[in-house]
Amino acid sequence: MKNKPFEMCMLYDFYGEILTAKQKELFDLYYNDDLSLAEISEHMGITRQGVRDGILRAERTLRDTEEKLGLVAKYGQTQSDLERLADIVWELRGINNVRYHDPKIAELCEQAFQIAKQLSE
Repeated sequence: MKNKPFEMCMLYDFYGEILTAKQKELFDLYYNDDLSLAEISEHMGITRQGVRDGILRAERTLRDTEEKLGLVAKYGQTQSDLERLADIVWELRGINNVRYHDPKIAELCEQAFQIAKQLSE
């Protein structure tokens, strides 16, 4: 992923529960509340270096877990596949409307489109 904050937030959404309570708090203050290392340091009563080290450990844990499990990558691929499926169903519906005018095909296309839409939410 090209956008580090987005990447980290996605990893946190999938794997955040494996972090320690302190790592979660540091991560949340840094990525979600957009506080600087100095602001977090003051808030938590630890050194700026301690904040940085805690955040880096959390990031490494999240990345290592993704490397082993690949759930974020699989989620991204699934979302892409669902979008492609919706496009295919839309195209089939168009072909049916022009050539066949079959109400059963139209209904099946609508059902498939709705399922793909629900799965992508």
